[in-house]
Amino acid sequence: MREPHDDLKARADEFADAFENYDPMPGDQDAPLPPTMAVRLAAWRRDTAEKELAEAVRAAREQSVSWREVGEAIGTSGEAARQRYGASS
Repeated sequence: MREPHDDLKARADEFADAFENYDPMPGDQDAPLPPTMAVRLAAWRRDTAEKELAEAVRAAREQSVSWREVGEAIGTSGEAARQRYGASS
């Protein structure tokens, strides 16, 4: 007898295969995102950029870059940079 989760697994495998074998067509990337998806994407990009920036600041500080130089690089004062990123360095 076939178990209910077998159908679910088969369907998931179908979706995985379709995803792995997807070949974009011209115009696929031109379709606008639904508004809430655009917001989610922008938030994810912001979070990713903030993590990358924090890591870059940490690496710069490990190389003895001053807070003043870090602040100048990100468009703020050294003190503001230290207050924002100092706890992680």
